[in-house]
Amino acid sequence: MTILMTALYDLGYILIFPGFLFCFLVGMLLCGIDRKLVARMQKRVGPPILQPMYDFFKLCGKETIVPAAASKTTFMAAPLIGLAALVVIQLFIPVFGFTAFSGVADIIVILYLLLIPAMSSMLGGAASGSPYAGVGLSREMVTVISCELPLVLVLLAVARTVGNAMGTGLCFSLSTIADFQAANGSLILKGSMIPAAIAMLMVIPGETGNHPFDAAEAETEICEGMLAEYSGAPLGVYKLNHAVKMLTLTSLFVALFLGGLGTGILPLDIIIMFLLCVALTAVSISFVHAVTARLKIEQIFKYYWTVVSGLALISLVLAWYGM
Repeated sequence: MTILMTALYDLGYILIFPGFLFCFLVGMLLCGIDRKLVARMQKRVGPPILQPMYDFFKLCGKETIVPAAASKTTFMAAPLIGLAALVVIQLFIPVFGFTAFSGVADIIVILYLLLIPAMSSMLGGAASGSPYAGVGLSREMVTVISCELPLVLVLLAVARTVGNAMGTGLCFSLSTIADFQAANGSLILKGSMIPAAIAMLMVIPGETGNHPFDAAEAETEICEGMLAEYSGAPLGVYKLNHAVKMLTLTSLFVALFLGGLGTGILPLDIIIMFLLCVALTAVSISFVHAVTARLKIEQIFKYYWTVVSGLALISLVLAWYGM
């Protein structure tokens, strides 16, 4: 009976909270709020906040066309693989004191899993046989490489800061990092972590592929890039992946730097985390989208490997020497 109850709890975590249903609803809301905020900043009315949900269900009802030159199995499976990886990531990210699945190396697991959605989109684009997808694929690869270095440096800075305080050297457990912040206050209040927090805010739009870091899609240049041949439900799943990734990156920021704001009451903590994710979306994605032009791919690479990595490196050096 105990094994059955454990299995049911795990299934609930995966399918409902903090798994698929939670990711779908909150991710779509974040995407809708982002579109609304950008429109307001540009003095437009903008679409309804629920428009991403309407678009998703509309796409699911449309015909799916598979190009004749495509590898059908890979073409159809790629968006589902990316979505599965994002849902799994959310299971490891604590909602302040609550964690569905925890371990001693959550950060390392998340770092690897974050590569899967990008790799799956590249795989799907390559399987489509489209030359436009080939251009988008190469650009997406450069963007992924650009974002990985600063992200790794940010995660190491956090792991070293918490590890120093706990006498373990490096701490890669997100649940332990959340518990540490609950007892000692949010890491963002520690001066040495401010550059890393700023770097993480800069990484979020690049990891999610939001404007101005959307070189892989570039609607006016390569006609949606890797998604050029997608339609129907698979395209809808890709749009869902984008929305869920916004939730994943913003909630990861909350877990890394704002973990001391929880109340210990799960429903209230979920609301607080959602509001923080909205605020982070507004600052890191919507505002940047509204005020900047799209960057060229070489500009993206230079930006992340100099400015953003430099900020993260400052925090890492300070943390390494216990400052």
